[in-house]
Amino acid sequence: MDPVTEVAARFRALYGYEPEGVFSAPGRVNLIGEYTDFNEGFVMPLALPHTAVAAVARRTDGVLRLHSADIDAPLVELRVDELAPLSDGGWAAYPAGVVWALRGAGHAVTGADLHLASTVPTGAGLSSSAALEVVTAFALDALYGLGLTRPELAVLAQRAENAFVGVPCGVMDQTASACCTEGHVLHLDCRDLSIRQIPFDLAARGLRLLVVDTRVQHALGDGAYAERRAGCEEGARLLGVSHLRDVAYAELPAALARLTDERIRRYVRHIVSDDHRVEQVIGLLDAGDVRAIGPVLTEGHASLRDDLRISCPELDLVVSTANAAGALGARMTGGGFGGSAVVLVEAAEADTVTKSVVEAFAAAGFRTPRVFPAVASTGARREA
Repeated sequence: MDPVTEVAARFRALYGYEPEGVFSAPGRVNLIGEYTDFNEGFVMPLALPHTAVAAVARRTDGVLRLHSADIDAPLVELRVDELAPLSDGGWAAYPAGVVWALRGAGHAVTGADLHLASTVPTGAGLSSSAALEVVTAFALDALYGLGLTRPELAVLAQRAENAFVGVPCGVMDQTASACCTEGHVLHLDCRDLSIRQIPFDLAARGLRLLVVDTRVQHALGDGAYAERRAGCEEGARLLGVSHLRDVAYAELPAALARLTDERIRRYVRHIVSDDHRVEQVIGLLDAGDVRAIGPVLTEGHASLRDDLRISCPELDLVVSTANAAGALGARMTGGGFGGSAVVLVEAAEADTVTKSVVEAFAAAGFRTPRVFPAVASTGARREA
């Protein structure tokens, strides 16, 4: 049974009637531009084929019922007029937070029944939470006829994660899940939320982008992410700008010379240089020189490892092993402290590189990583 049919059938079994629609929203992997989104900088994500799928129907009695096929937990029942920010609500906080954010923005969402299932790996830095938020927002927008644009849905989903769940993420993950298109990487300007779809057909050029899930679980709510965000904000304040986006790459040495706190200096150096790396990658993709982005990815990993200090031994091992085995470039992706790396390879070398990484993990005594190709896929959509 395909996932859409299965989710609809489970909805009927749970609630005793037909869903009004089945919707999906993907996870994402970020090609380049990490921690730059909340600094109003640039990012370049692409949607994955892995999705959160939701069967949904409206209610008029103020009741919100939520169920997940992936969690061994009973159905959650809430009242929409009693929803309040909650940082320990588990998986249900993500869709519930979206309902709270929609109602807070003045949209008359009077309740819903949802059944969800996801193929986005959790804890892998691939935005499983954003997929849950976006599929909920997209479904409710469609069923209630709210008329919201995809970027508007992304912002509301981000508000749910920031203010309801309690994770101070930027808007990249939700925008990627809502707005990406098949065969493209998304260039997002996180200041004005303007987007550009850049062609990214690796197969046509004999290339492949591998995702290596280290299976080291990460949790962005543990304070490390928030500490770095606060450090970036402090750096902007000390430099007299609203956000680190406003520090030009050419002015970076002078800016760093004004900062006395070594930790703040590192954070500023990463953000400004990673914004520059996004611009480098855009230029290379526009010029059709896709292979040349490999070294830029590897430079990005060094910055995340040494300046932002959010890598881990498993992620470093992926990058060093893949590059030694012939990859064009590699870097960790996502929030860090575990999760996944991306590896750009010649398609003919994909199996060799994968084998080298798996063997290196075994030799180091690490869990066997999960490796799969990242195929640029479509964003949120109605399935049935």
